[in-house]
Amino acid sequence: MRFRHACLALGLMTGLSAPALAQDEPQFRGEYSDWRVFTRNTEAGFSCYALSRPTDSTPRALEHGNVYFLVASWQSGAVEAQPSLLVGYDLRPTSPPQVRVGSDRFDMFADGQEGFLDDLDEEDDLVSSMKRGSVMRVTATTLDGAATAYEFSLSGVTAALQRAETLCN
Repeated sequence: MRFRHACLALGLMTGLSAPALAQDEPQFRGEYSDWRVFTRNTEAGFSCYALSRPTDSTPRALEHGNVYFLVASWQSGAVEAQPSLLVGYDLRPTSPPQVRVGSDRFDMFADGQEGFLDDLDEEDDLVSSMKRGSVMRVTATTLDGAATAYEFSLSGVTAALQRAETLCN
């Protein structure tokens, strides 16, 4: 299952942070407050995703690189509304990222520069929490042991997810 996650994020984000693969560049499909929607043709098929950048990152002195939180789907149905974190540094596998929306907490696992939910059954719960919430907080640890924290606005996430779903159906 974890292999599916890593291939998905790499395929979606190529051009934003990962080495280029033989596929089309992401196509911008709309902006919804703090969230943007893209589509992309990949070797694995057509994909749609909503993403946002953090409104706050700590520690400020750390070079975070490009940081995104995504919710992705594939037109084939192989992946539907899959949340993930992409950062500009290697994550420490023994201190994986954690997501909080209100009082809801979700544990992730780290795979290089990406974080995915440990429990696939929680993906829908996290997306529902995001739609109800106003702020999402994500904590992570660099491979070197530096604790990081990100705050993402959830303003526009529901509209962005609806648009991504429409594009992939």
